[in-house]
Amino acid sequence: MLSTEKRRYTYKDYQELPEGAPYQLINGDLVMTPAATPYHQRISIKLEKELQKLEENGLGEVLHAPIDVYLSETETYQPDILFISKDRLGIIGEQRIEGAPDLIVEILSPSTAYYDLKAKMRVYESSGVREYWVVDPMEQSIEIYENKERSFQLADKALLEAKSVKSTVSSRLFSQLKIALKTIF
Repeated sequence: MLSTEKRRYTYKDYQELPEGAPYQLINGDLVMTPAATPYHQRISIKLEKELQKLEENGLGEVLHAPIDVYLSETETYQPDILFISKDRLGIIGEQRIEGAPDLIVEILSPSTAYYDLKAKMRVYESSGVREYWVVDPMEQSIEIYENKERSFQLADKALLEAKSVKSTVSSRLFSQLKIALKTIF
């Protein structure tokens, strides 16, 4: 049984949780993540359909939460959506993803935004995630960060129906991946 007296948890502790327990291992802490709202799920499904085009073109594989992405002994996350290029499919293990996916999408919610924008973003960056998408359902925006030498740089941002702001985002990894925000929100 998992001890509640521990201050810093490891992947071994995380594995002892019951299957389906709503936790992520962030900076050695077990962080509970409540179920997504219907609006969050609708956005996730629409984005996944767009990313599915990469899989249909034989470029790799799209997966979605809940799935463990193991990045270190104290960092195991469940991103909303991830993509792994065909030449890196070997990181897909039997129980978890063993390393940094090429592309990760996190859809912000009040309970997870802090982690998605701070702790997890830094670990994704240093672990070598090549592209990180931050989707804000409240603002109806998408930001795309490109990893350059283990440092995320804002590569694109779009906001739905904002005057003088574009409403389409484009991946830097996959030139054919362009998403009109009106199809997502």
